[in-house]
Amino acid sequence: MKAWPRTISALLLVMPALAAATGMEQRVRTFLLQEAAGLGDSIKVTLQSPSAPLPSCDDATPFLPGHQRPLLGPVTVGVRCDGQVRYLQARVSARGRYWVAADNLEAGTLLEKDDLRMREGDLSALPRRAATRLDELVGKELTRPLNAGTVLQDSVLRARPLVRRRQPVKVEATGTGFRIERAAHALEDGALGERIRVRLPDRKVLTVVVSGPNRTRVTF
Repeated sequence: MKAWPRTISALLLVMPALAAATGMEQRVRTFLLQEAAGLGDSIKVTLQSPSAPLPSCDDATPFLPGHQRPLLGPVTVGVRCDGQVRYLQARVSARGRYWVAADNLEAGTLLEKDDLRMREGDLSALPRRAATRLDELVGKELTRPLNAGTVLQDSVLRARPLVRRRQPVKVEATGTGFRIERAAHALEDGALGERIRVRLPDRKVLTVVVSGPNRTRVTF
């Protein structure tokens, strides 16, 4: 019976720290849910138990160190508290829709909706920069062949080139008080807004910006 008062005293000392830790972790969880909003149909945040007790803090401020985007999978979260910074480990998962190749597709394929199949699952388990929106895919060109069922990623997509290597192009050169247009040959493919090299008839090479089908521009 004599042990009970000590136990109660110990619990009374521990309870405020547990409450503070729970409050700080809840702030981190809420912060991550807000940051990840819109990444999927349902978001789940799992926090790892901290290696050391968290301090009591009434104004804990969570933040993301570095550039952690997209915010899926393992995440490090910083928490500022009374001039100090603690770091917590978490995992953010989201269920949602993504797209895969419907059939074997060759490099250079201009994607149409029939080339794609929608799937649903844990987006945090997908390869980085997986395409989750149809409008990110239709009308894009594949830069390499894909097997049926392969997840579509930004790294295998590009905008349809408006200028082709070795093809004749027009170069519009503008500057203060002048505008001229010259013929040239493209040295590489280029989509709208991309920078490419062209060769003029005098063999001079310019870096220009693709402005339309077989058209480029440069400003001096």
